[in-house]
Amino acid sequence: MKLDGENLTAEKLVLTIRSGEKIEISSEAKDRINASRAFVEEMFAKKELAYGTTTGIGELANVVLSPEKARKLSTYMVYSHASGFGKPVSDEECKSAIISRLNVFCKGVSGVRLEVVEFIAEMINRGIVPVMYPASVGACGDLAPLAQAMLVPLGKGEAFFNGERMSGEQALEMVGLQSIQYEIRDGLAVINGSQLTVGLGALAVTDTNLLVKTSEIIAALTFEALKAVPMAFTERIFTLRGFPGGVKSARNIRKLIDGSNLIGSSDKVQNAYSIRSTPQVIGAVKDSLNFTREQIEIELNAGADNPLFPPGQYLAGANFQGTPIALPLELLGIAVTNVSVISERRLNRLVNPNLNEGLPGFLINGAGMYSGIMIPQYTAASLVNRNRILCTPAATGSIPTAAAQEDFVSMGTNTAIKTREIIDNSFGVLAIELLAAAQAVDFRKQEGGKLGKGTQIAYDIVRKYVTFLEEDRPLYPDIEKLAEVLKSGEILQEVEKVVGGLE
Repeated sequence: MKLDGENLTAEKLVLTIRSGEKIEISSEAKDRINASRAFVEEMFAKKELAYGTTTGIGELANVVLSPEKARKLSTYMVYSHASGFGKPVSDEECKSAIISRLNVFCKGVSGVRLEVVEFIAEMINRGIVPVMYPASVGACGDLAPLAQAMLVPLGKGEAFFNGERMSGEQALEMVGLQSIQYEIRDGLAVINGSQLTVGLGALAVTDTNLLVKTSEIIAALTFEALKAVPMAFTERIFTLRGFPGGVKSARNIRKLIDGSNLIGSSDKVQNAYSIRSTPQVIGAVKDSLNFTREQIEIELNAGADNPLFPPGQYLAGANFQGTPIALPLELLGIAVTNVSVISERRLNRLVNPNLNEGLPGFLINGAGMYSGIMIPQYTAASLVNRNRILCTPAATGSIPTAAAQEDFVSMGTNTAIKTREIIDNSFGVLAIELLAAAQAVDFRKQEGGKLGKGTQIAYDIVRKYVTFLEEDRPLYPDIEKLAEVLKSGEILQEVEKVVGGLE
């Protein structure tokens, strides 16, 4: 994939990382990087003041450095800022952060040397993944995580290579790279942006897109098991209100249940909210996701740095500030939590003999001796509760740093971390609903029930991995396997082959 500072999307970034595709810097971006760097060197030669380049940083921004000290500043800055704590982020999270930083450089306003940009890209291409701890306040960017990662080009710090943790020096030797040095401006440039936040955000919006569409497939299977009233999914209901996400969700559900003889086969006039409101709820999640994606993709292609050095102009401001992406990620976490909440309520209707339209209690014959799918609902409830806790906002939690020079910070990295956990938990809840829905459908099939075109495909995939529950067995392997299948995208891909793309 070519990075040009203009056209990176969340999906392109995530696909590049997960496919192992190599990255390169476009020729146009190289020209912009060189032009910006030439201006920095011109300022340096004229002894003009530039924050973090010829001066200290934070509360020390008024300390003017000699040329010799200014050169050393870049290295010391990376050393001092590599002060994190915790467990390393995953390989894909680290790569997402670093590649997004490279795309910022391609904008041509950071004043960093092209040699540094190309070295970092080559390091990633050769399979080096720096060890990066996630602790960050999200302004001035994700300083501590990025600094820890950017020790590796210096032959310092630590990295993973082929799954093994080793010193940065050893990792470079393993792939045949010689360490480099940071010159003026380079040190601040490589660490000064909310890149871990936006990298996690790109992964979050991509995985949420999969989760939301998959949730509609699972919901449709549940609707069939519960003989849902189809009028609730009529297009006119949604066009009269006008929210685009709701229109799309109802359309997807109609595609999935087309051909079913179970839908509408009860004598009910309308269903409970967890059934009839699903398109409205999931539609709102879709609209929230679209807003979050837009903000993330602006940031992926932004001049997210300070100072900025567009050729001929020195601009000091606060484009590292993470709030523009922190707030949308808070929204996304709340939205995805609602996917898990409504899924658990549908699950409850499947297993509850007072609500499940005549299905066996807890979806097993011989309830009493057998518990069936009673306890998985407990697990789903626990995950939903965890998600609700994680919805407590981090982005309102500013704590001043740098002797109150940096007296408002975004805490966006914490937002991104907890949003990723919410998504993972929600896949677990959906896996449990899918386990129950497939079990319920087996009972309906015994009654002559026929599934829709889309839901039949989903059911068949479930039964490829998980067998019908005749008698009690440990269910955690089934739940883990179905969560894995959902995350892989197999169900969505196979269903879309039959019904067409879901919106």
